[in-house]
Amino acid sequence: MRKDTVLIIDFGSQYTQLIARRVRELKVFSIVKPYTITKAEVAKIKPKAIILSGGPHSVYQKGAPSLKKHFLTFKVPILGICYGMQILIQAKKGIVKEGRKREYGHAKMYIDNHDDLFFSLPAAISSWMSHTDQIVKLPSGFRQLSHTLNTKFASVGNPKKKLYGVQFHPEVIHTELGIQILSNFLFRISDCFPNWQLEDFVSEQIKSIKKTTAGGNVICGLSGGVDSSTGAVLLHKAIGKKLKCIFVNNGLLKKGEVKRVLKVFGDNYKLNLHYVNAAKRFVKKLKGVIDPEKKRKIIGHEFIDIFEDEAKKFKNAKFLMQGTLYPDVIESVSFFGGPTACIKSHHNVGGLPDKMNLKLIEPFRDLFKDEVRKIAQILGLPDSLVKRHPFPGPGLAVRILGEVNNQRLKVLREADYILEKIIRQRGLYDQYWQVFAVLLPIRSVGVMGDKRTYENAVAIRAVTSLDGMTADWAKLPQDVLAEISNAIINKVRGINRVVFDISSKPPATIEWE
Repeated sequence: MRKDTVLIIDFGSQYTQLIARRVRELKVFSIVKPYTITKAEVAKIKPKAIILSGGPHSVYQKGAPSLKKHFLTFKVPILGICYGMQILIQAKKGIVKEGRKREYGHAKMYIDNHDDLFFSLPAAISSWMSHTDQIVKLPSGFRQLSHTLNTKFASVGNPKKKLYGVQFHPEVIHTELGIQILSNFLFRISDCFPNWQLEDFVSEQIKSIKKTTAGGNVICGLSGGVDSSTGAVLLHKAIGKKLKCIFVNNGLLKKGEVKRVLKVFGDNYKLNLHYVNAAKRFVKKLKGVIDPEKKRKIIGHEFIDIFEDEAKKFKNAKFLMQGTLYPDVIESVSFFGGPTACIKSHHNVGGLPDKMNLKLIEPFRDLFKDEVRKIAQILGLPDSLVKRHPFPGPGLAVRILGEVNNQRLKVLREADYILEKIIRQRGLYDQYWQVFAVLLPIRSVGVMGDKRTYENAVAIRAVTSLDGMTADWAKLPQDVLAEISNAIINKVRGINRVVFDISSKPPATIEWE
């Protein structure tokens, strides 16, 4: 059976891989490549359609990425999104200039043509905009397809050449019926065939891992979270005894985590699991460190040093597997070393040292958390692990604002344990993407037993999300918040105040550091 491929060209957007994900959700295989890809490389891929991503530049800016002429020689349908639309229009001799008004967030969009891209959609939808520049003159053969009150050419098209552009972002959930717009492009315009699924990804990765690791053994950094756990089981299926899993206790773990991981993977999965207690080593390295980027880099370097030391004990170990996800990558570094902004270094991406003796294997590097959860289910991992809330690689170090030490770790660990216990008892755990506690670098005055206290404050963070790229703060029931606050203040010595974080992502990130 044929497998159509959609080629997605990355111009530095934070949402490039989200486009790829939406295409895969529609069961069409997609692949992301940088805008510098050559004509020969494109020809080898044989794309059924091409999508041009957004990006942070202006097309008229000196040094801005341009659309290579060879993309237009393949005579396949092209959809440009935001910056992708603007460079497509510029390449076809249209004109793009800075607009008089910026347009960010939700915008009511009115559809002027329902023939192809907007087939079966209503007369108006809510679209998600993020732009300053606008098209002021269309190239020959193009026509207006939709508009907003601020943007005349919110989308355009040349049906004869099958070239389309949208100023908004159909790939984000904030655009109403965005998935239908992408579906129209894939199936009505590009004639793609929907026959790709995550099961294909699993089988392809197993083949790729076998080929990549031929002649060498693999060290797996197993944290006990869903990403590294799924990666460990996947690699075990691919290479069996050639895999050695290393579980490092960095002293920054949740309460009871060591026992849980050793039981699940040592007893149940019978993996070749080696436990390293490096708690004192990590906490000592973090002494006096306040800057979150420094914390992440220190932790990343220590992990690699430990893995490389352990690799020496494992004959012919040449590779290191990590459960890195796309949101980790896009916040840390550009997916292709391009213009994407660095938000924060994840210990397994931006926190890695420049030189390593082990070669990285990251099977989930271009996937999102919910996609990895589905793969975990395909591989037969238990629901208790599949549905587990994300936990940052640097652990509690990035949930302690300010210096990390054993006393502050003890306080946060107990508060977080109480929080999770109540959320689970109330049957709310599976409703949220993450719920956790953050120890703040402030002390406040309180009164306990008619005595003055001057102790720590802890923040409760609860969010809902689909993929971790965007998130809304979760509206926990007031009686649950009251129970959490009362339990933490009464049971955890050193805390006399509990606050609730009501920030969404963006502008905040999910973790505080």
